[in-house]
Amino acid sequence: MSLSDWRPLDRLGSIRTKLSILVAGAVTISVLIGSVGYRIGWPFWFRLITSVLVGLGIMRLVAAGITSPLREMAAAARAMADGDYSTEVRATSRDEVGELANAFNEMSAELAEVDRQRRDLVANASHELRTPIAALQAMIENLADGVSTADPAYVETMHQQVRRLATLVDQLLSLSRLDSGEMPLHGETVSVAALINASVDEFGWHHPDVKVEIDVQPETLLFTVDQMLMHRVVANLLENAVRHGAPPFRVAASMSAGRDGTPIITLTVSDHGPGIPPDAASQVFDRFHRLDRSRRSGGSGLGLAIVAGIVERHHGIIGVEPNEPSGARMVVRVPQDFRDATTGTFSRRSMA
Repeated sequence: MSLSDWRPLDRLGSIRTKLSILVAGAVTISVLIGSVGYRIGWPFWFRLITSVLVGLGIMRLVAAGITSPLREMAAAARAMADGDYSTEVRATSRDEVGELANAFNEMSAELAEVDRQRRDLVANASHELRTPIAALQAMIENLADGVSTADPAYVETMHQQVRRLATLVDQLLSLSRLDSGEMPLHGETVSVAALINASVDEFGWHHPDVKVEIDVQPETLLFTVDQMLMHRVVANLLENAVRHGAPPFRVAASMSAGRDGTPIITLTVSDHGPGIPPDAASQVFDRFHRLDRSRRSGGSGLGLAIVAGIVERHHGIIGVEPNEPSGARMVVRVPQDFRDATTGTFSRRSMA
């Protein structure tokens, strides 16, 4: 067993208490050695040197167990600088050093998860960008070689790939702004019905054959949100419902009171498709997550992640609920007492 493995003072909850006990013990032992040495006739200089050496040895022996987590943290920090987040610091003591070791381990785990998400994001984004770029490159080469002609259908196919690229880039930029906090909220009081109707109308331009039922109770319901961002929430949820669900589609809104009386606006977008399995409900808002692994849906897997980020910026919550008799309901709940009336900005109060 090494010195760092011997930690007799781990049960004490204060490092100051440990140091006090350590100093008091070393002094006591030194005095005892001096007293015994005097009785058996040791010279003063020999008693002094022996007391100092024994005291230092005891302090080194016990202090090694106190400071070993700090040395482990220093080694782990050097490993983290090289990209290795697997080193874990032993946190057996109950004092401030033990708390620091626990916090260090939590930080290391969070950094490892962030690094994994970053690598996954780069890999997934590269894959998503490569697909339309490869298609465009092949089509342009066919035009240049005279294999294909620039008829309207061919040009429209190229245009679709360009739109797909533009949408993906816009989604990636939105996620980056949400992550960095550079997407400010411009709170304003708007009509819930007007916002939903505008979102459904714009959605209808791209999906003229899709009918969406709207139900806002009461029709005069108002809420304070960033109008453009909440418009995007409704549009993305509708796009997701049409891509993965089946008609009829419905957008509803109502107001209720939270546990502390906070007014809460609830928006739901529902469909009657196959629904979402309960074990996948917590993953649908992850970036690049798809229920359809074959990618036949054509989505990038970023729309719901953006929705979740916007709702979080409004200090609200979003979840998935089953829709009877079949399908899924995306439920957004946004609290309404977090607006500073003097500045128009949003405070940190949330529904949690």
